[in-house]
Amino acid sequence: MSIKLGITGGIGSGKSVVSRLLSILGIPVYISDVEAKRLTTTHPDIQRSLRQLLGDEVYRNGELNKTLLATYLFADALNAARINQIIHPVVKADFQQWTLRHAQYPILAMESAILIESGFTDLVDSILLVYAPLEIRVARAMARDSATEEQIKQRICAQMSDEEKKIHADYVILNDGEIPLIPQVLALISSLSQKYPYLCPSENNSLI
Repeated sequence: MSIKLGITGGIGSGKSVVSRLLSILGIPVYISDVEAKRLTTTHPDIQRSLRQLLGDEVYRNGELNKTLLATYLFADALNAARINQIIHPVVKADFQQWTLRHAQYPILAMESAILIESGFTDLVDSILLVYAPLEIRVARAMARDSATEEQIKQRICAQMSDEEKKIHADYVILNDGEIPLIPQVLALISSLSQKYPYLCPSENNSLI
């Protein structure tokens, strides 16, 4: 049985860097943002529901009309909730199928910026928060997205705060650019192995 780790963190925290390190160490990571975009374009249930909500123009020549969707999405918080109700259940089901296809791995992970807000916590056994000071997060996101400081801070304010996320987190990795990440990731894997001893059964506990 695989242990499932949820990875979350705010904009610019560096959760994707931690996910890549885990992947390098042999732990498959489901990137929910990437998969949600794929499913929004390809999944028939999502296509049908979005057409019912926004009309056939939401898909043009088989491709998602991202401008129309974004305009609706950011117009009102209730609109975002309606979109999430369409997409999140499909992502959940897709992740569960993904875990079955990767059941041979002792540890699996899901990366999601909105892991807690989206209700994905019931899919994982432990939650990792990747944390970075606010000024570092803003600088990273500005450089990555070619956005202004005001735009990035608006996005950060729209998300659950790190302090709230810490309440739900079982583990925290500090990604401030000074404390090395690799030792923290290795310590995380070691802690998971101790918490779930069946991941590394001893010879004395082997079945006869």
